[in-house]
Amino acid sequence: MARSIVVNGARVHNLKNIALEIPRDKLVVITGVSGSGKSSLAFDTLYAEGQRRYLESLTADARQFLRQIEKPDVDAIDGLSPAIAIGQSGAFYTARSTVGTVTEIYDYLRLLFARIGQPSCPQCGAGIVAYTIDQIADRVAALPEQTRLLVLAPIAEGSQEERRQRLAELARDGFARVKIGRELLDLSDESALAARPSEPIDLVVDRLALREGVEKRLWDSLETAARYGGQVVKIEAQSTQSLIDAPREMLFNLKLACLRCGATLPEITPALFSFNSPQGACPACGGTGVSPQQSGDGAGTAQPCESCAGSRLKKESLAVQVGKRNIAQVAGMSARAALEFFRTLELEARESVIGRKVLGEILSRLGFLNQVGLDYLSLDRPSLTLSGGEAQRVRLAAQIGAKLAGVLFILDEPSLGLHPRDNAQLLALLKQLRDAGNSVIVVEHERETILAADHVIDMGPGAGVQGGMVVAQGTPAELLREEGSLTGRYLSGAMTITAPGPRRRGTGSFLVIKGAREHNLKNITVEIPVGAMTCVTGVSGSGKSSLIIDILYNSAARRFYRAQVKAGACDDITGWEHFDRVIGIDQTPIGRTPRSNPATYTGIFDHLRGLFAQLPEARLRGYKAQRFSFNAKGGRCEACAGDGVIRVDMYFLPEVSVTCDVCKGKRYNRETLSVKYKGLSIADALNLTVNQAAELFSAIPGIFDRLRLLREVGLGYLTLGQPATALSGGEAQRVKLARELARRSTGRSLYVLDEPTSGLHFDDVKRLLEVLHRLTDEGNTMVIVEHDLDVIRTADYVIDLGPEGGEKGGYVVAQGFPEQIIQTPGSFTGEYLKQAIERS
Repeated sequence: MARSIVVNGARVHNLKNIALEIPRDKLVVITGVSGSGKSSLAFDTLYAEGQRRYLESLTADARQFLRQIEKPDVDAIDGLSPAIAIGQSGAFYTARSTVGTVTEIYDYLRLLFARIGQPSCPQCGAGIVAYTIDQIADRVAALPEQTRLLVLAPIAEGSQEERRQRLAELARDGFARVKIGRELLDLSDESALAARPSEPIDLVVDRLALREGVEKRLWDSLETAARYGGQVVKIEAQSTQSLIDAPREMLFNLKLACLRCGATLPEITPALFSFNSPQGACPACGGTGVSPQQSGDGAGTAQPCESCAGSRLKKESLAVQVGKRNIAQVAGMSARAALEFFRTLELEARESVIGRKVLGEILSRLGFLNQVGLDYLSLDRPSLTLSGGEAQRVRLAAQIGAKLAGVLFILDEPSLGLHPRDNAQLLALLKQLRDAGNSVIVVEHERETILAADHVIDMGPGAGVQGGMVVAQGTPAELLREEGSLTGRYLSGAMTITAPGPRRRGTGSFLVIKGAREHNLKNITVEIPVGAMTCVTGVSGSGKSSLIIDILYNSAARRFYRAQVKAGACDDITGWEHFDRVIGIDQTPIGRTPRSNPATYTGIFDHLRGLFAQLPEARLRGYKAQRFSFNAKGGRCEACAGDGVIRVDMYFLPEVSVTCDVCKGKRYNRETLSVKYKGLSIADALNLTVNQAAELFSAIPGIFDRLRLLREVGLGYLTLGQPATALSGGEAQRVKLARELARRSTGRSLYVLDEPTSGLHFDDVKRLLEVLHRLTDEGNTMVIVEHDLDVIRTADYVIDLGPEGGEKGGYVVAQGFPEQIIQTPGSFTGEYLKQAIERS
């Protein structure tokens, strides 16, 4: 097998016909400034070609889809293995997807409960045991010798006519007697039977006395009872040694039925525990766990299903237990708690033999979740609620659990949203993948990940058209010595990120959150200084988002904008009088369809359409601004409805988009494209990068001012028409920030940002911090949820939550200036922050 992946002549997006060798079976990090071509090389070239070759290996029916997939613009790639991409997108998740289903832990849980679960009655809770005929025979044969037995098969009651027909059928089959109440009656005595029409019937199968040689007859009698009695066999036993004792009645289940109240359980299979199947899904909510009735609190949030209490399963599914817990209770545990539960689970010898392999798979996957820093996530956590970094690490844990070898894994910033303490565990897992015989390529900016790599590829030197080249490659030590590498210079300390000035003390007033108890928060109270930059830190799952997003931002949005969102639980928030608006900037997409892009979101597109509508050619033809919108009929290409692409359903593969044959991806019809500004059509203008557009439209304030702000937040490489669905979470967040910066600052704004450095190179972080500090200097208040140590050490104030994630988190570990945080015992953030301050 080849020792390297050899790429020759790669020209995808901004790649400059590059050629390079990537060592196989190594941990390789591709780094560089935002927009330098990292993802173009890793995902759009290597992974895309791997996917195309995979289709070539399939059957003729599958290969028909090859013509729909465009071959990456590359001359040749040799030594390429089958590739798996683990990105940040959760586009293929559904409302029914959970952490347990993605990692396959829930599939193994269903199998475990189906094989060793202990059933109980869904009505009264009594234990239920189903016996085979052999087991019943063994139990009865264990009674003392000479015990007299009456084997009966209780017959379900019906109408009088059904009862008469049933008795006649038994008579034809050769049975002579039935037991009604406590009396034995002859089947031929119709008058005696007719006199007691409403009493239950027990068919007398046989009369036996336990002695040597009776086993065969006993077995035949039980089989007959099973055939006629359905689900229950009744045996009346009386020992000849104690004739004064009342007859002893013994009931045996042939099926899963409660002897106390008669409730039955269906056959116990893995499907019974699936909320995606009719056998297991709660009939009231269809397995969603959510009531269709909306809550009346104005927040527009759905309430848990009343029938299943949000468990998604029917009551029969919840009546089966392992370790005295049903499957919903186990799935509701955090990964940490579930791991401890199964490690200490005591099983009987038979159960241990049956469940050993399944338990091994469950423990292995739970261990991987804990290793990637997701020990605080519950297995029933909906996948759609995960952040980009969490979703990626969940999929990473699933892939490691599959134990593949000889595969090319490509990951997009797996450290996203991860505290420095947890990053060491992530690196250990990546190396575990590598040591299993896989090649691991990671697109990453995080310092420790780069330094831990076997090989580093630094792309650049700039973004967009200024990028697309290999600036340097080699071991991390070689990169640190490369003067032409911007990444190497930051890693070596030749360049660093510094605070713009002395730490701000704020105005002396505080925004105070009292008694915060949303999710895992432990009734905490925090003070946020007004007029300063505050970082909220802590390990993953420590409660940062619960405090700042769910409580602070949602409360502010309800107060200032009457937003229909649910605010997290707390006693009170004081200090609102210091603000006149709140600006929340998170990593959610700026649009859910490719029709949204940076130009539309920031308002640049409105000015562009107005500009083209004022051109002489447009005025001569009577074109209005609406003509230059690809969302409206008239100017758009109708073949693709202005999308520029045609979407092809690939059935068992993800949907593929191919360029429209009519407009060639330009989205407009021929007449609209004939109107040009300085030789460029409206489609050409949307294909310009922010930097290019800033030069072209420098004389038009409405356009240039917004472009300048996009450049200030480090997005000069983005094209104006880049689909919103193709933007990373960090890029989307900075587009939002640029739009907010375009509004006039009042100096009384509350900015709430959720990890704004996501996807940013050291140099991009430096530029972003300049913008944030400038806003703070104007008197605004900045609250940032962040893990980046460079941002934390340049902040004015830090609130550190923890000490752990999940139930072990939710406390205030430390708060104060960064210098105070590093002196606080027990603060994981303080430990790493001290190293960052010393390094800088």
